[in-house]
Amino acid sequence: MAAPGTRLFIGNLSWNTTDESLRTAFEDGVGGGAGSVTDAKVITDRYTGRSRGFGFLTLATAELAEAAIARMNNADVDGRQVRVDVASSRQN
Repeated sequence: MAAPGTRLFIGNLSWNTTDESLRTAFEDGVGGGAGSVTDAKVITDRYTGRSRGFGFLTLATAELAEAAIARMNNADVDGRQVRVDVASSRQN
């Protein structure tokens, strides 16, 4: 389980964004380098395999997550301005 405040919701993703391109964009944008993003997942439709336009990132520390929100909210990722916010916890 991710530490509190390290999991982010990324909205308004391009249909072309992949897990790897999302990871790279945030590692470069936050300046934490390789290893600063511990998990990156673009959510896809289970039937078509196409991106649903949003995803989640887990960063190594809460400080990196705060930096990602500050630097990457409304930034261009694969030609789209993305929305970055702290992910809400899952309801079971």
